[in-house]
Amino acid sequence: MEPLTEKQIRSSFVNCTKGEAARLKLPLDFGELPWADLDFLGWVDPGAPLRAHLVLPRAEGEAPLGISLRVPAVNRTSAVKSSLCQICLTGHASSGVTLLAAPLAGARGREGNTVGIYICADLACPLYVRGKREPKLRSGRYEESLTLEERLRRMNDNLSAFTAKVLAA
Repeated sequence: MEPLTEKQIRSSFVNCTKGEAARLKLPLDFGELPWADLDFLGWVDPGAPLRAHLVLPRAEGEAPLGISLRVPAVNRTSAVKSSLCQICLTGHASSGVTLLAAPLAGARGREGNTVGIYICADLACPLYVRGKREPKLRSGRYEESLTLEERLRRMNDNLSAFTAKVLAA
């Protein structure tokens, strides 16, 4: 992924207001992000820990796509129901995967409709798939016969499927 500017990130969001996008805090390590190892940028908002954000690159010449997420009220009081990320298929200890809900884009999202996904709590899926980060308290990735390129394609396909649900009219 090519490095993004703060302006590109803030203008990319499709499921929050311009004011919300202007107020979100970028990752604390924004200046040191390993852009070459990122297929998408994901982070928990340091100013609002119940909010998270994803920014995905698009086809050349197209602006990136940003999705705002939040920890749903039901997840704040209940135990995690999954230890497997639905994006990168990395297994974690109980606190390594969290349920996040994304408001749908457009009118349906303004009406309160959301779609949820169990995802790595730190949103570092590309780093887990590449072996650049290991989950805590668990052996991490399951033994697979897929190549790195195939695992990355699967991760991006899973993310695209989730994104399509957020964008569905």
